Amino acid sequence: MFEVLVFVYENYWQGDACPEPPQLKRKLNAVGFAEDKVQEALTWLTALNLAANECTLARNQAPKASPASLRVYSVHEQDHLGADCLAYIGFLETAGYLDALQREIVLERAMAACQEPELSIDDLRIIVLMVYWSLGIEPDALLLDELCEDSRGRLAH
Repeated sequence: MFEVLVFVYENYWQGDACPEPPQLKRKLNAVGFAEDKVQEALTWLTALNLAANECTLARNQAPKASPASLRVYSVHEQDHLGADCLAYIGFLETAGYLDALQREIVLERAMAACQEPELSIDDLRIIVLMVYWSLGIEPDALLLDELCEDSRGRLAH
């Protein structure tokens, strides 16, 4: 599914340029993606768009969350996301790249996408990128570099 999401982002990086699901499905099938992966990605994207719309409504109606607020992760979230992904989300929050509403969308979509025992950092980066895309936010150069970097080739110093 993540290969499909990357293709959608790369080809429709301006979210409003993305075709409606039936046309997008035909395009993805024509490019050669497997039917089950296309359907999985479209279902995931539909839920993402609903969450993004709710986020926009919530921003207009609710007061801002306190920067001192604390998010407690459930055991289920801890098991499926793992320490690395949760630490990465914390890093993005601390750096000011995710606010509380965006974090909740990332978490919800990560839990929906998690089919392995634990989600990988690379998959989480794609999810964060897609959340930005769905909200119509273009990440700055530093964040884009961070989200598009492949951690498998990185050496710790």
